[in-house]
Amino acid sequence: MSPELLIQFFRYLNRFMVFMWRLGLGPFLNAWPKVLGRYVVITHIGRKSGQRRRTPVNYAEIDGDIYCVAGFGAKADWYRNMVANPQVEVWLPGGWWQGTAEEMMDADTRMNLMRQVLIGSGFAAFAAGIDPYKISEADLARATADYRLMRIRRTAACTGPGGPGDLAWCWPLAVLLMLPLLIFLLFRPRHK
Repeated sequence: MSPELLIQFFRYLNRFMVFMWRLGLGPFLNAWPKVLGRYVVITHIGRKSGQRRRTPVNYAEIDGDIYCVAGFGAKADWYRNMVANPQVEVWLPGGWWQGTAEEMMDADTRMNLMRQVLIGSGFAAFAAGIDPYKISEADLARATADYRLMRIRRTAACTGPGGPGDLAWCWPLAVLLMLPLLIFLLFRPRHK
């Protein structure tokens, strides 16, 4: 698959993931982290447009900080937006937070943090040809040389409209609309 096609695929997948979070299903997306990975949604400000953007990414939580990797490197829009404006919001399975993003460049800790994020990415690391459990430190450094490792330090909890689950009101409405159909199907006259 060409890199452009892969990027396009992830754009559509990302829209779907954000929609699932907005429906209140974010914690369910994180139910099987060893296989499906662990996901957060980062809300960042577009460096050119100034508009709010949302991007789901794999992550690891270490000592209260959130670490994520831009696997497409410095060309990833969300990475460039966070470098231009490090004030972000993060939707985690257990809450919604404001935070400050920074790139992790420290060679002494980078590989261990990178490994933890790749373990948190489930199948995605394996799809990229990386077994985060078995790869040597040197091979990991080579394989992820272009990756960008970001740390988000949480600064304040968020509440109110516009966060994860803001479309959860759809569920009762969907049940209400489907209930007559269900009643009809259960109690319809049967012809012999």
